[in-house]
Amino acid sequence: MAHIEDRWEKVVRGERVRTDRYGKGERWRARYFDPTGQERARTFARKADAEKFLAGVESDKSRGLYVDPSAGRITVAEYAAMWQAAQVHRRTTEAAFDSHLRNHILPLLGHRPMGAVTRSEIQGWVKSRAAVLAPSTTTLVYSVLRMIFRSAVADRVIAISPCDRITLPKSPPKQVEPLPVDAVAALAAAVPDRYRALMVCAAGTGLRQGEVLGLRRDRVDFLRRSLTVDGQLVLMPGAPPYLAPPKTTASYRTVPLADVVLDTLSEHVAAFPAAVTDDERGRSVELLFADDRGNPLGRTWFHRRVWTPAVRAVGLPTGTHFHQLRHFYASLLIDGGESVKVVQARLGHATADETLNTYSHLWPDTEDRSRTAVDAGLAPALTAQTRPRRSSKG
Repeated sequence: MAHIEDRWEKVVRGERVRTDRYGKGERWRARYFDPTGQERARTFARKADAEKFLAGVESDKSRGLYVDPSAGRITVAEYAAMWQAAQVHRRTTEAAFDSHLRNHILPLLGHRPMGAVTRSEIQGWVKSRAAVLAPSTTTLVYSVLRMIFRSAVADRVIAISPCDRITLPKSPPKQVEPLPVDAVAALAAAVPDRYRALMVCAAGTGLRQGEVLGLRRDRVDFLRRSLTVDGQLVLMPGAPPYLAPPKTTASYRTVPLADVVLDTLSEHVAAFPAAVTDDERGRSVELLFADDRGNPLGRTWFHRRVWTPAVRAVGLPTGTHFHQLRHFYASLLIDGGESVKVVQARLGHATADETLNTYSHLWPDTEDRSRTAVDAGLAPALTAQTRPRRSSKG
């Protein structure tokens, strides 16, 4: 039964007498049993505070919200290690989480007890990361920390998460500017013949870099004039490249192939051997694109040895990224009159909002079309209802 003890005085034969602890430490001790049946205690200077604490404990127990006050003493580093060990993620996600923890979370917060971390402390941490990281990266790192504290709440290590109402840095608005078609053609011409089909494929299908580097030969259907996206090439530090599932569920898709892409891929297959690697289950697969030694193309290697020299050769800005070929493909679809849903499906976006947020400015202005639509629908009806006005004079 929960109760409060007076540590300084006790009743002996009806009289209050001082104990040997009189004047030492806090006077009032609140005793209670936690949900597991273990007796616990906490001392207070004022009896009113002890009573308030016990009332809160009993209320939390009855609602299933009780949190052991001592559980929050575990440090962020200790709990993060347990949390990380229990996660089920892809190897790439595990590596990213590990990097965020080692480089940005644990050095600043690892020593802090979980129950002592405040919202203001988290906000200050976000500010410190925003000073050295891009807004999008800061948000990614923060999301890992938020997951850790959310898990701690579920585990009853802490009662509430300090990652609440945190203000994150906002990325400055930036509109996608697709490459001109002449620049894309020049890039395809500037790379060695072995990589020309890769450039044409990226520009003509909108595949992400990992998807095009991991495109299997048997995923190109020359008869049906389409290709299937169901993997991406992944390179982990100290490990050979392997074929992993694509970025999201929406990334699984079939993309129609235009004749220019189909013909280029056909010529490539006839001229260059495939690269052989393993998928996540260790099964051997043949990739469409390989380096001059027959190895899979790593992103860093391709960027340094193929992409950057081509960008430089055609006079494009230094910051021109491979991903801009994907934007170019999207712009072709939009210029061709494809709907938002079709563009979303071709690019493998999870939602139409993602497509609109990235490319809405590329859709042609429809103001004149809107005016014409209203005139065509409303004007005839109003004209038909118009009657000569009667004079107000008798």
